[in-house]
Amino acid sequence: MKKTVFAYAVLGLAVAAAGGCGKGSVEAGGCDGSELWLPQAEGKACVIPPDSITPTIEVCVDELRRHSLLDTVSLALIPGEGKPGAYRIEGDGVVCGITANTDIGLLYGAYELLRRERMGENPACSSAPAIERRILNHWDNLDGTIERGYAGHSLWQWDSLPDVRSGRYEQYARACASVGINGTVLNNVNASARILSGEYLRKVAALADAFRPYGLKVYLSVNFASPMLLDSLDTADPLNPGVRDWWRAKADEIYSLMPDFGGFLVKANSEGQPGPCDYGRSHAQGANMLAEALAPHGGLVMWRAFVYSPDDADRAKQAYNEFQPLDGQFADNVIIQIKNGPVDFQPREPLSPLLAAMSRTKKMIEFQITQEYLGHSNHLAFLAPMWRETLDVLGVEQAPAVAGVANIGDDTNWTGHPMAQANWYAFGRLAWDPSLSSERIAGEWAAQWPAVTDASAVPVIEDMLMRSREAVVDYMMPMGLHHIFAFGHHYGPEPWCEVEGARPDWLPKYYHRADSAGIGFDRTMVGSGATGQYPEALARIYDDVDKCPEEYLLWFHHVPWSHRLAGGKTVWESMCAHYDRGVSEADSLSAAWESLAGKISPSIYADVSERLGVQSRDARWWHDACLLYFSEINGLPFAQGTMPAEYSLDSLKAVSLGITNYECPTASLLRRKLCR
Repeated sequence: MKKTVFAYAVLGLAVAAAGGCGKGSVEAGGCDGSELWLPQAEGKACVIPPDSITPTIEVCVDELRRHSLLDTVSLALIPGEGKPGAYRIEGDGVVCGITANTDIGLLYGAYELLRRERMGENPACSSAPAIERRILNHWDNLDGTIERGYAGHSLWQWDSLPDVRSGRYEQYARACASVGINGTVLNNVNASARILSGEYLRKVAALADAFRPYGLKVYLSVNFASPMLLDSLDTADPLNPGVRDWWRAKADEIYSLMPDFGGFLVKANSEGQPGPCDYGRSHAQGANMLAEALAPHGGLVMWRAFVYSPDDADRAKQAYNEFQPLDGQFADNVIIQIKNGPVDFQPREPLSPLLAAMSRTKKMIEFQITQEYLGHSNHLAFLAPMWRETLDVLGVEQAPAVAGVANIGDDTNWTGHPMAQANWYAFGRLAWDPSLSSERIAGEWAAQWPAVTDASAVPVIEDMLMRSREAVVDYMMPMGLHHIFAFGHHYGPEPWCEVEGARPDWLPKYYHRADSAGIGFDRTMVGSGATGQYPEALARIYDDVDKCPEEYLLWFHHVPWSHRLAGGKTVWESMCAHYDRGVSEADSLSAAWESLAGKISPSIYADVSERLGVQSRDARWWHDACLLYFSEINGLPFAQGTMPAEYSLDSLKAVSLGITNYECPTASLLRRKLCR
């Protein structure tokens, strides 16, 4: 693998200066993970501030004084044209100057300077955000649970707000600003109407106050039926004058408390959530009603396109079918928020066709940082390569916004798996600059990780990150297989799953469609017709079984088990090879980590070691469950050279983890359940 070129020797000096993790460590020369990727070294810089001082500039000056090793850093505000947040750094590595047209631009420049110092790179550079709004979506509930959260409970301590503010709020905002994230949706898209009550808006305003110096705007997910749930209106019809008045008054109330409030995120008419379709109105009419209320204040409506109907023959087509006819009907301050793939954050999906459609409508991509379908916080899965697949097909373009479903909780290390911090980091860096390579981002994060106590560990960690996501795809769902997870919690394999009363499109057999003749979902023009939703150049490739890339083959085609691929293997032989490679790669990641003993903070080393052990066992679980099940379906033995199964299919069908959406399986639980 081609390595990102960094001055690892210089990094070694920074690691030594920081003493591993610097102040606040829980053990001598150790870390507890709370430091994230943020600078720890004691600085010595003389910082010359601009004439105008704001709370943001005060933060900027403090960061540089505490952590920069340069002699002098000057800051200058130069009003003029250019994107908010853009900055320029000039200097020779001893004396530097940062200029920007806004105070937040100076802060972003300060974090870039500190990053380049730790990388041992020339500090001179200029940068501007490619995407205006770079937003984390928290799926946090008001009771402290997090839907699809695997790092503890919510950061937001609603019971003690607004009077008591956790010190972690500022640390959270600092981490976001350090990678250019400038917005946060505080609550779950399955929203409680209570978040818009006066009581909770005052709590939200306290968080907004804590975040403001870091350029982090607050947004809220809203329940479309809030007028009925909060104030007993008898309807939420978006064309009803009383409903429109209610939302206008609510917007006025919000902005009186938070003049810089970002706007609303809405999940409507999806998975039981209320919406305008309940009243015979369109998504455009519902979104525009909210947009009308927010427009006088400069607020934004982010309307999710995650909709699917049990009546449609192909769930992957539904968002396009429902939204594409509405192109051009949305207000200027509405953005349609579209998942990167057409189904639901699978380990690998093709581009959502809706992202390439609706030329007269503002659109934004929704990525998932939390690993709902990639092993939760037990598995190492660096997601920048996954997101690059979407960005590379779309092309690097200017976009109004991008969202990432957060993987953050109140665990000491913030993200459950210590190395899952790299995905929070990667989202911010790609949102700022979608042209960055995955290798560059992996190398940056590894080189800044305070858990590293020996610089020679950095290239090993970078390599682990870069191999990890493909390993997960191989041992879970290679060749375009998708959604064959256990029902409900989406953790382990269950391609045989049957649940009485469940919708077909919630069950694995709907997606893999395996029978004695073949496997895969026929989405060609003679099947469900989903390939016809893509631009012509892509549609021609996906529709042709001989041209379709192997990684999407079973997404778009139902093929015979004996179908020969370009490399000469049959589909069944290739499937066996992928699952074998996934197990081998998972074992290899664990072995690579073992080689870093003594080079990583002891508590972090032990934590990651255990999780990688779980990942290796899970990879074998997936391997055996899927190959044994499909072998039973097709009547074929494992391909020659395939590693034999360790478990019986009956024993794997008996596995029941007994977890909920809000829990992550623990290592000890998996050891108990996965016995021969």
